[in-house]
Amino acid sequence: MNDGVSNTPTRAETLGGPETGALGTGPETFGEETFDDLLAEGNRLTRALQWGSIFVLPPWLRAWWRIFGEGARGKLFTVRSGGSLVEFVPLLLRGQEARLMGSEDVCDYLDCVTAPTRRLSCVPALISRLLEEGVRTLDLGPVRADSVVLRTFVPALRQLGYEPDLTPEEVCVERELPATWNEFLYSLSGKERHEIRRKWRRLQESGPARFRVFEKPGEIDGPMETFLRLFPASRPEKAEFLTERRAAFFREAAREMAVQGMFRLTLLELDGEPAASVMCFDDGSTVYLYNNGYDPRFRHLSVGLVSKLFTVRDSLERGRSKYDFLKGGEPYKFRLGGRAVPLYRCRVSLA
Repeated sequence: MNDGVSNTPTRAETLGGPETGALGTGPETFGEETFDDLLAEGNRLTRALQWGSIFVLPPWLRAWWRIFGEGARGKLFTVRSGGSLVEFVPLLLRGQEARLMGSEDVCDYLDCVTAPTRRLSCVPALISRLLEEGVRTLDLGPVRADSVVLRTFVPALRQLGYEPDLTPEEVCVERELPATWNEFLYSLSGKERHEIRRKWRRLQESGPARFRVFEKPGEIDGPMETFLRLFPASRPEKAEFLTERRAAFFREAAREMAVQGMFRLTLLELDGEPAASVMCFDDGSTVYLYNNGYDPRFRHLSVGLVSKLFTVRDSLERGRSKYDFLKGGEPYKFRLGGRAVPLYRCRVSLA
């Protein structure tokens, strides 16, 4: 798969002067770039924009494109001000439809990206470019209620005379993290706090228990294979979900994000045997609970929940401020203090 996304030459056009809050100075230009273009900027890239989530980061999207992009046209639209990246809209084109790059089976929510305090200025030029490409329908979703799409893309579409159709979908669940584990426990109900302590104690009493964390590129391949064995073993629906292609994506995303220092895989061992594993991503402020698996032989010890609780504790001890349980309204997320963030799908007819 070509990491360049598009084989067509980049065509830039001038949008005008910089907006308030733009990082650069001078005229703004709108065009297409490649993953190599964006990733060549290194840390400057992640510092420049408000990325919102891991699912819109170029390394994440490059992993997705390598596994799922066959048969589509990828378009990484950008706006630069004085050479600095200030807007990023990653799209996937198939036939007459364009949609945000990614897929909801492995990307819990999607979005566009802007520099702080900016609104998307590229929407008129973007729509014109899509119409030239033969696109007649634009699908933006799933996106969070606080997304750039809903805050700035949708109003810009309405100014152009389009009427987007917004449809509520699932929710994602997140919570702010306190400074200490005790503060976290005392933010919960007395019953939940008692249950957590009981589960921890029962796990310790069952025999030697050890949590291990893998995060560096050179150490994750073996633990990832353990994760990919535990993941489908824990529930029938997970076994059905884990196709060869999705397993390949899990491996690719883990490697890409480990290079960026954003990957964390936890393994719980009981008496030396792998009992549970949790796959997380970490952007420096938010930890994302991406997926988990466990050996059913240890179900009576609640190893699935306890291993997730370990990642919560590990996150707050490392100074992270937010824990994102991601998509789905499972009751345990709310028992642990999570709040629901609505997700929406936005579809627009451009014909």
